[in-house]
Amino acid sequence: MKASKFARFAIIAISLSASALSKGSAPASQKPALRWEPWSDSAFAMARQQHKFVLLDLEAVWCHWCHVMYDITYADPDVMRLLQKKYILVRVDQDSRPDISNRYQDYGWPATVVFASDGSEIVKRQGFIQPAAMASMLQAIIDDPSPGPSIEKKLALHPPADASISPNLLTKVKQNYEAQYDKNADGWSFGHKYLDEESMEYALRLAAGGDALYQRRTTATLHNAMALVDPVWGGAYQYSVDGKWSEPHFEKLISIQSSFIREYSLAYSQTQKAEYLTTAQAVHNYVRDFLTDKVTGAFFVSQDADLHDGEDNEPYFKLNDKKRRALGMPRIDTHIYARENGEMIVALCDLYAVSGDASALNEAQRAANWVAHHRSLPDGGFRHDQESTAGLYLADTLSMGQAFLAMYIVAGDRSDLNAAKDAAGFIQKHFAPAAPGTGYVTAIPQRSTITKSLSDRSENVMLVRFASMLAFATQDARYHTMGAEAMRYLATPAIALRPLSAGTLLAHQDFLDAPLHVTILGGFSDPQAQALHTAALRALTSHELIEWRDPAANNSLPTAVSYPKLNRAALFLCTAQACSTPIFHPEDVAAKIQRAQLHH
Repeated sequence: MKASKFARFAIIAISLSASALSKGSAPASQKPALRWEPWSDSAFAMARQQHKFVLLDLEAVWCHWCHVMYDITYADPDVMRLLQKKYILVRVDQDSRPDISNRYQDYGWPATVVFASDGSEIVKRQGFIQPAAMASMLQAIIDDPSPGPSIEKKLALHPPADASISPNLLTKVKQNYEAQYDKNADGWSFGHKYLDEESMEYALRLAAGGDALYQRRTTATLHNAMALVDPVWGGAYQYSVDGKWSEPHFEKLISIQSSFIREYSLAYSQTQKAEYLTTAQAVHNYVRDFLTDKVTGAFFVSQDADLHDGEDNEPYFKLNDKKRRALGMPRIDTHIYARENGEMIVALCDLYAVSGDASALNEAQRAANWVAHHRSLPDGGFRHDQESTAGLYLADTLSMGQAFLAMYIVAGDRSDLNAAKDAAGFIQKHFAPAAPGTGYVTAIPQRSTITKSLSDRSENVMLVRFASMLAFATQDARYHTMGAEAMRYLATPAIALRPLSAGTLLAHQDFLDAPLHVTILGGFSDPQAQALHTAALRALTSHELIEWRDPAANNSLPTAVSYPKLNRAALFLCTAQACSTPIFHPEDVAAKIQRAQLHH
């Protein structure tokens, strides 16, 4: 089942006996004598010249079973002999290449893909492959290189005439969302248990609207997911296996940390349950202590589960802090990617809003400043890493655009709104759909004939939500047009019915419904206006625009609302249907917002 957040985490668990692991294994110090190439046209040119196939090992730095496969399968003599005879080997860290990761994310990590020399796929396999099975597969391809059953035909897209999901299709998508909830173990998805950010966010909206069933489901899922938080260091483990919340895999991805911080912050704002804020803070503390570059303030990618590659890691994570550190520290991937930093900035903005913890906002702003100085491109775009020789990726600019918009919503700095607008302009210029209704493309490949352009559903969900909020904040119809084009792709039946369904439902809602609009009318130095702004932040929802308008300021943003002239600071709360009377008392704000959500 495909996960949100670009499915950058593995979704495959493999059970192996001790004998299966030991058979054919090599000492950890002896790495396979295989030559691995980077993903490039030259690897396929080499395959054509040598009449070989191309085998892609798509791995993750933090992935336990990737380590096991490298040490066990690729060290097996029979596997090595076949690979050296007829294969060009390519290894890619999926975090470093969103274009390739998006293409094969449904296969989990490690993903093994075998290509003909012309780039056409022959076989796709997911997860750990034992040596005997790998050798059998490699020989079968040599004997008969025709595509196997794992190579599905691409579904034809038939996008609708506009951005509307038809009523019948919307009913099916909602039914799918309902069916994706595990009623026995509580939580979205089956087998693996993890906190799916979009599923939780949509459930929180239903709960805020008075749905008793989803009030229970959000409570149960959030409670269960706390079992994935490291009780020693804080931080959220990636997922748990065997349909239980108590069997975690111990890798810690920055994308998982941002999901936990954001969803528990929103849940705390909605319910005021202290355990939700405590959970968000524990994850924040871990990010600050382990995944933050102390020099730059930017965020690292992940921390490995394995202290030593491929070894059982459960005993290590049962130790206390002192005993863990005495043995050593699992590896931290210190790459700094714009995409992951943008996600964490958004999460920290939400945590700051609901808690008042100024350190969260300071960290978000510091990271944003560093990324803006070291990953930015002309005209508002962002590259993934220090170099962009492999291409530019939609997710980096989109994620940073969302980050700037989030900072604008919680802090009100117009320069952040301008940066979000610049990011949107860059996206429209470089990633617009190749044809109407086909979705914004995930990457701009540079000088590549192998990496074809594709559109990713999760990225288009993000784009709809970003562009729709930006359109409302600026009253600029160009951004609404962007959102409509991405929504048209999502409204295509073949796309809308893919699991998990919550992303499509959130995009549909954000595109059609104006966000809750909170406006503080008063001077920036007015204590009453400041108190109203603070109260609005504490009651933050996932679909809300907060603006602070000083009547004495010049160059105010355009608005469709005419506010009365008052002799004291006031807050106005507007929905798509109506605006409230002036709210003068900060203690009234949260209840007003909660009532507005019931009818939004």
